[in-house]
Amino acid sequence: MPRFMKTEILNNATQLFLNQGFKSVTMDDIATHMGISKKTIYANYAHKTELVEAVGHHLLNNVQCAVKDMVDEHMNPIEELYEIKKYVIQHLQGEKTSSIQQMMKYYPKIFTKLRASQNEFMRGCMEKNISRGIELGLFRDNLDVEFVSRMYQIGITNIKDETIFPSDKFPQIALYETYLEYHLRGIVTPEGRKILNQIIHSNQD
Repeated sequence: MPRFMKTEILNNATQLFLNQGFKSVTMDDIATHMGISKKTIYANYAHKTELVEAVGHHLLNNVQCAVKDMVDEHMNPIEELYEIKKYVIQHLQGEKTSSIQQMMKYYPKIFTKLRASQNEFMRGCMEKNISRGIELGLFRDNLDVEFVSRMYQIGITNIKDETIFPSDKFPQIALYETYLEYHLRGIVTPEGRKILNQIIHSNQD
């Protein structure tokens, strides 16, 4: 029962934090939402910061598990990146930017730790993707795998910066689509370009 309650608190807190913000939601709000006492919450999470960190890891783990599942389907590396992009866009559409901004502002240590973990995971996935693309003859064999993976990471992180890509000029979904094509056209072989063009054309139909 205690483990079940801990999971229930985590799931309800995740929903509230994402909808209303990590700063805005109090432990009282969570207790009221769940119809339990605040004492029950504190019996499972010593303080709000501990709960915020648990929610952050929970969200990150969900994303990583989803990406791992797609990688395990053994698609070719170009298709794999497009499937991951679809998931990221769906994930972003259900995520309120304001809640993430509150975590950055009010829980910077937690945010920095989660971002570092996310970056490491992303870099590892990209290095595997690029290496497999080279082996299959879809990506150029003279690529510096680590360099390309880090450049992709820099790009995918910075296209979220409103000061560089204001959303009124660069709608988010189109921006991710354009960036992925930009990345792939720089590294594909002629064989890889055929697959890339097929995917782009099928997405336009």
